[in-house]
Amino acid sequence: MATPLIAGLAVAAAALAGRYSIQAWNAYKARPVVPRMRKFYEGGFQPTMTRREAGLILGVRENAHPEKVKEAHKKVMVANHPDAGGSHYLASKINEAKDILLGKTKGGGSAF
Repeated sequence: MATPLIAGLAVAAAALAGRYSIQAWNAYKARPVVPRMRKFYEGGFQPTMTRREAGLILGVRENAHPEKVKEAHKKVMVANHPDAGGSHYLASKINEAKDILLGKTKGGGSAF
């Protein structure tokens, strides 16, 4: 007498688990696609570039290791190089950001 009852409960539990997993899968498929990239800084350039702004341009921290700064500079420069359709102005700002973070420039004024 107990065996059919246990079998019935097992079938009911399996059905509920299947129903729940199908609902979870459909909810997973219906979720909005969120880009995995960070949101870019939406402001314009400051008249005098600071270490903070230089870090935002290259996507690294203000006190990042020089090798990390160089890697980030190369990555951003490849995407914005003037020979590849990028802007000369942006390329100069990217180079200025690298110089400031590497300590080659004290964060002085910009030529533009």
